[in-house]
Amino acid sequence: MNPFERIQLQQTRRAFLGRAATGVGSIALASLMSPFKALAAARPAPKPLSDKWRGVLNPPHFAPKAKRVIFLCMAGGPSHLETLDYKPKLQEMGGKPMPESFTKGQQVAQLQGQQLNCLAPQFPFAKVGKSGQEISTILPEISRVADDICIVRSMHTEQINHDPAHAFLSTGSAISGRPSMGSWVLYGLGSECDNLPGFVVLVSSGGGQDQPIATRQWHSGFLPSRFQGVMFHSQGDPVYYVNRPNGVTEDSQKSVIETVSSLNGIFDQSAHDSEIATCISQYEMAFRMQASVPGLMDISNEPQSILDMYGTKGADGSYAANCLLARRLAERGVRFIQLYHRGWDHHSGVKSGVQTTAGMTDKASAALLTDLKNRGMLDDTLIVWGGEFGRTPMGQGDGRDHHIKGYSLWMAGGGIKGGISYGATDELGYNAVENPVAVHDLHATMLHLLGIDHERLTFRSQGRDFRLTDVAGELVRPILA
Repeated sequence: MNPFERIQLQQTRRAFLGRAATGVGSIALASLMSPFKALAAARPAPKPLSDKWRGVLNPPHFAPKAKRVIFLCMAGGPSHLETLDYKPKLQEMGGKPMPESFTKGQQVAQLQGQQLNCLAPQFPFAKVGKSGQEISTILPEISRVADDICIVRSMHTEQINHDPAHAFLSTGSAISGRPSMGSWVLYGLGSECDNLPGFVVLVSSGGGQDQPIATRQWHSGFLPSRFQGVMFHSQGDPVYYVNRPNGVTEDSQKSVIETVSSLNGIFDQSAHDSEIATCISQYEMAFRMQASVPGLMDISNEPQSILDMYGTKGADGSYAANCLLARRLAERGVRFIQLYHRGWDHHSGVKSGVQTTAGMTDKASAALLTDLKNRGMLDDTLIVWGGEFGRTPMGQGDGRDHHIKGYSLWMAGGGIKGGISYGATDELGYNAVENPVAVHDLHATMLHLLGIDHERLTFRSQGRDFRLTDVAGELVRPILA
């Protein structure tokens, strides 16, 4: 079936009457007698290939502090007790039974029915920077930028296993099919970039058990699919088939895309399906990326000092290479950049495991912050570093189990107050007891810094107005600059 016959089949009675009501019934009638002539007459002029989504909030609800987000997702659940939350009492109780008052009736992942003994922190902490924040000695580079970051030590979440916990962190719901935070941001604000996706995802691994990361963590859910994240590869071609085939010129390919877009536009006049607009925009974006992506990946213009600062030669698939690529994406106007490093799931050997994984991520994380600051971009770039949950104060042999009642992350730039710690867990690092921060609160605060009222950015699906923060979320004002 050729495209014109397919379009004819889509001319329902309702579509015909809709055209008649708007004064173009003659075109529909003509299509029954001479479809090729009618379609030629109805064909809209090609749109310029620089057309891009501007966002439904134009302008935002209020003046934004941040223009973009870089979310450094430490997948697997980094232990707050070895990184950002020092507990001398837990050190004192190492090897002793965990008090039942903490654990009775509480949810654990793999320690059910076992003797629960305290596992002391495996590394010393030090007070660093002018702010005197306490950070583990296995994070020496993050320690050097302590005065630029805000450590939130009272995070808690609702899901105790990796996949649903990642879904909850990414979408605000453990139910599959909800839009990811990057998709919400792109839908709300659009992109500042003409020739790259507005939401890009990068994945690296190493240092521990590699829990799988599903593409649904950056999916657009019930939002139009043009808002889903695009995964770039940090080795080889960053996007499959980004290169133009032999014998195909830029002009000929542009002509094909314009023609296909026009035909899709005709189809959209009858179907009124947002996915058709997505199809048009993605064809055009793919065309533009053929010119922009090679330049993005070419780091030959990066000075050796920058490569050394990140600890990468570039394009080697490492977290360090992805951090450098994140800076380059941010410079080009990408709105939401999400880096996953898979390697923080340490059910055994937590001491060696955390040390190895921290060694792969510490230097580059701090380098990204410093690089953005040196370029005058940190003030309007929000960086978030953290995992889907933390780890138990109780030992699982020489490792730690999943923990959702209290854990830590850090934030920097984009309107965040640097050099402070916010919230606290109890003396053993089990429960968030001082200024607890839920995942919905984190999302509400991120949106606020982007100029979005989290209660007003909604999308109607299946008869209900949905939002990233569902029916919860409180702005964490004390951490705002």
